[in-house]
Amino acid sequence: MASQPLQRARFEPQQWSTTARTHSPLSTPDSSWTTLISCAADFPIELFEIALSQLIHHPEYNSTLILRSDVIAEITSHFPEKVPTLEGFQPVRCIHRKLQARRPGRDASLEQYCTLYSPTDSELQVPTVLVLTPIVPPGSTLPYYHPAISHLAFRYLSSSPPTLLIEALPLPNTPTDPNSRLYRTCLALLETLHRYGWGAMTNYKKRVQHDCLVPRDAYQDLYLLMRERHKGLVDTWQEVTDPLKHVFEDIGIATYLMLLWKDTFAIPDSPEGEPNAEEPWKSWPRPPGGFLDLGCGNGLLTHILTAEGYAGSGIDLRARTSWDHYPLATQANLHVHAFDPTLPISSSSPKSTASAVDAPAPPTTTATGIKELAAPDPYFKPGVFLIGNHADELTPWVPVLATLHNASGYISIPCCAWSFDAKFERSSTPSFPIPSPPLTTKPVPSSHKLSTSASKAAAAAFAETLNLGGDGSNTSSYSQYRIWLASLSLHCGWQIECETLRIPSTRNWAIVGELADITLDEAMDNVRGIVESVKERGIFKTRKPEGKAGEH
Repeated sequence: MASQPLQRARFEPQQWSTTARTHSPLSTPDSSWTTLISCAADFPIELFEIALSQLIHHPEYNSTLILRSDVIAEITSHFPEKVPTLEGFQPVRCIHRKLQARRPGRDASLEQYCTLYSPTDSELQVPTVLVLTPIVPPGSTLPYYHPAISHLAFRYLSSSPPTLLIEALPLPNTPTDPNSRLYRTCLALLETLHRYGWGAMTNYKKRVQHDCLVPRDAYQDLYLLMRERHKGLVDTWQEVTDPLKHVFEDIGIATYLMLLWKDTFAIPDSPEGEPNAEEPWKSWPRPPGGFLDLGCGNGLLTHILTAEGYAGSGIDLRARTSWDHYPLATQANLHVHAFDPTLPISSSSPKSTASAVDAPAPPTTTATGIKELAAPDPYFKPGVFLIGNHADELTPWVPVLATLHNASGYISIPCCAWSFDAKFERSSTPSFPIPSPPLTTKPVPSSHKLSTSASKAAAAAFAETLNLGGDGSNTSSYSQYRIWLASLSLHCGWQIECETLRIPSTRNWAIVGELADITLDEAMDNVRGIVESVKERGIFKTRKPEGKAGEH
């Protein structure tokens, strides 16, 4: 008979009763602590330190006012004077951390000692207590996000049943009743610790992984700067859509791209000399052919990147109200423009000069009957970095265009599910080869047939590498679409990384195309095969620019 899966025990907190308690509260030589709240510990003591580690390194999960925790030092001997001496316990490790405020202009950062203790009569030194001690400089006060305490302790009691406690040394005149802010804060912290303990026991795996390509700390620090520089766009928003969502989402994407490009591209020769200390990104590496935002919409992402010194363009089928309200430098980079991705490129024709409004170049016909552009598209420059941010119908074309135009890379953040010439249907949309275990990014040749079971195993293993999130079944239509896009990217010759972006959107999953993983000839053959099959179906129609551009 199959064993039943473990069921997580219900979190049932209790206000600590002085009449029912069986253990004395923590005490230091000059004070006794207040026990505030308790709950059952549904995991063994050996996992307590693992649960505490999550609490120490991710305080932002319990407070939206905290950005993150930075570890300053780890101490295992000669502990700082502020670390309390607990009767019956010995310190075994102290983590000196800094709590970074999410709004540094409003809240101050704060350093803390996070000290782990084990019982003095234990030879194993298994931690059973964690004490958080704020380090408040003379003349300063605790920031709002921090409870009004001198010390806060998390404790594991090996009683029957095992119990989790939170104890504290509150500041003078700090209320501790169940309606107090301190008690409510401790309630939230205890529930978090209870959940972390359960996760440690069941080997909990995060549904998505952030910061695969761009380090979290670098992203958060730059994002705070970019938010301050561009938050005024909320007040001058010209569209009918929600400015809070769109402005901060595009600030996040721009921040991510700036750091991605910094790590991806070689440092160009710069005549400017020393980097600007206040704006170091002005001398950071960037795509050699600039960026191209496909279906740029309101143009906000193009504007932010332009304002921060990045060369590039945004194209769309129609101008938006916002375009005329951006600075002239941004307006010069926003274009009403249409192109036909099924037309081959003429590399021998001279490059044309772009105007603000462009129609597709007139096609000619070769001796083989295949249409060919009279001139290369002015915006698809060699080395360009393509951006497909919720590009809808253009989404599947992003890796194809990146290969056709010798792009330096791309990012695609899919939203609505489209194939090349119709809505994506998992049952009917043609699929692409996927890697076979052991996983590489090189697809299995179509001549190599896998058994049904091996094929399913390969598909599951491939999906596991894509950071799709959800419950792991990958059966939803959106999951299947993203798997299809990833296999398409490999087929077009790109090495991919899949990232869950830190932006305020439910559609925050991105594919980043990096250096080609197969030969250019093989990739071009695959891409030409895609284009020819689209043309043979005869469904795809190039949309025309709207407004005056459509009259050309």
